[in-house]
Amino acid sequence: MITGMKQLNERGVAAAEFALLLPVFLLILFGTIEFGMIMYGREIVTNAAREGARAGIVQGPPKRTSGDITTIANNYLTGTGVNQADVTFTPAGVGLVSPNQLTVTAVYNYNFLIPYIPTVVGIPNPLVITTQVVMRHE
Repeated sequence: MITGMKQLNERGVAAAEFALLLPVFLLILFGTIEFGMIMYGREIVTNAAREGARAGIVQGPPKRTSGDITTIANNYLTGTGVNQADVTFTPAGVGLVSPNQLTVTAVYNYNFLIPYIPTVVGIPNPLVITTQVVMRHE
């Protein structure tokens, strides 16, 4: 008889524990997904800046302008899932002979897919990610 009473009293324990731990598990799961998306976006934006810098350093008439470099970098973002409106490219050293290098800085404003994650963790939304690519003129 005591065994039967013990089982009756413990019926809701698993449901209560699940209800307490579910938000923590979901935060970890969706936080991992968001982190992966942040890293993916950062790599895509860095590669776009690299493509713009590569196009800008190549010698050849006519020399590429800052607008050309920005357009090439923005074109790289097409079809990647990164919104072009969230990325700003700034070429520096275009056409200069003395520094002999071109720097393309990219500023990416990452908007979280799940907006409550940055609030819980204490991260600003949007998260500003800055990358910089430096290449020497050929």
